[in-house]
Amino acid sequence: IVLQNCHLYVSWMITLERLVEEMDPKKVHKNFRLWLTSYPSPHFPVLILQNGVKMTNEPPKGLRANLKGTWATVTDKQWDGCSKPLEWRKLLFGVAFFHAVVQERRKFGPLGWNIRYEFNGTDLEMSMETLRMFLDEQEVIPWAALLYVTGQINYGGRVTDDWDRRNLMVALRRFYRPEVLEDGFPFAPAGTTAASTYYSIAEGGLQAVRDWVDGLPYDDPVTVFGLHPNAKITFERQETDKLLATVTAIQPRLGGGGDGLSEEETVVALAEKLKAEVPELLLEENAGAGTFALNEKGELNSLQIVLLAEMGRFNKLLRRVSGSLADLGKAIKGLITMSADLDAMYGAMLKNQVPLLWAKVSYPSLKPLSSWFKDLQERVRFMRGWLAAGVSGMACYSLPAFFFPQGFMTGILQMHARRYSIPIDSLSFSYEIRTEETAAACAAPPEDGVYIDGFFLDGARWDREKRQLADSRPTVMYDTLPVIHFVPTPHFERSEKDYECPLYKTAVRAGVLSTTGQSTNFVVAVDMPTDRDPDYWVAMGTAMLCALAS
Repeated sequence: IVLQNCHLYVSWMITLERLVEEMDPKKVHKNFRLWLTSYPSPHFPVLILQNGVKMTNEPPKGLRANLKGTWATVTDKQWDGCSKPLEWRKLLFGVAFFHAVVQERRKFGPLGWNIRYEFNGTDLEMSMETLRMFLDEQEVIPWAALLYVTGQINYGGRVTDDWDRRNLMVALRRFYRPEVLEDGFPFAPAGTTAASTYYSIAEGGLQAVRDWVDGLPYDDPVTVFGLHPNAKITFERQETDKLLATVTAIQPRLGGGGDGLSEEETVVALAEKLKAEVPELLLEENAGAGTFALNEKGELNSLQIVLLAEMGRFNKLLRRVSGSLADLGKAIKGLITMSADLDAMYGAMLKNQVPLLWAKVSYPSLKPLSSWFKDLQERVRFMRGWLAAGVSGMACYSLPAFFFPQGFMTGILQMHARRYSIPIDSLSFSYEIRTEETAAACAAPPEDGVYIDGFFLDGARWDREKRQLADSRPTVMYDTLPVIHFVPTPHFERSEKDYECPLYKTAVRAGVLSTTGQSTNFVVAVDMPTDRDPDYWVAMGTAMLCALAS
């Protein structure tokens, strides 16, 4: 008996476990075998795994292994099965290489894809059939149709993030273009060593293609994916972090700390230290004289409302932090019951992790507990400064300090629309990257819009002399950005020569898909000057970040 895709029938797994457990080897026919297939699933019965023979079919790792797997399934009939043999074989080779690239980019995390998509052989098979159909039915190769059907439908049907879709189309355009029909066309950026290793091979038989694939290096150069060499460091660091996280997770909660303190004493000391450093609440009575001054209509303006909303969110978080730290100390001493939330908080503090109890009411953050707490203090300090100075006293804002930065930017547009009697739906931001490095260098606010600082650049750096994007320096993973002037502009049309750089709240980039069709981690796209084709930076995975993970 073969039962396939057990992971899809979660509710029946308990019944399956019972049936297997009730099987008596003395009563079951000697030739009876039960075969089960499943993706990795936490719901699959452990009893069956313990008592069965397990076989895994893992996807190949590396371009060479991926391409070998693809070409092992291509038959002579497929190889010779098109009315345009030269174009068919060249483009078939290109789409197989594209398939390997999009799969292998996943190992680079957010630099490769914001979301890890499960591209599989079905996507490639459909793309091969689509390619054959277009070549057989059209006299001239319909490049636009090939790009659309392959990129937007066959592969793009899995892609839920707009910026990943842009990345996918940029990758596909490297392989679906007239130059691919020429022998030796490089599949890696020109000038890199990978360009002489990965290229469109000369016309030959199917076995010649397999032999060429056999000769590829086992270690993939990151430049073949369009990424900077620093991406390899990112990948290796991610692998190390996963290993350390696994080791930490399986460590028993026994023994004392390095300073001779027991676990409980360590947590109590940390809780008392953090409780003493929790910032005070943001209260309206501490506001400056004009911070909440009413306008001529007797109403608060948009930014005043944004400030009140942010104060409410921060105060909720501060109360949760302060109250739970006090409760944890009492629970350890036996004065109150140690609830499940407090026990999880106890374990998180031992591992220098932000307790889930706090994260539920916090802003998105990847920082460990020690860095997260310092970051919280900095954010509250900014809000307290805004509370005291009011809108007119703020020369520069820190967008990363906000719980909901999109609300602040909408408030800026509303203020501008009312000031100049412009329809708000005609307004969007244009951007000017200033020479001032920090908010302290800004003496006064701009006439229109706002100055904003606190951003980081991932996958590139900002060239201060040429005032444009440039390649990252070796081993330097992130670069800071100068102050950026957000300018509300009516009917703004971005320049096609600029790189449309997405801004994210955290380095993980992925978020929950919101009702607007954008990730909840995405903030806005900033146009950045560049002397390269913007597709170059798309392939690099270049993005702006509000906060790092350390």
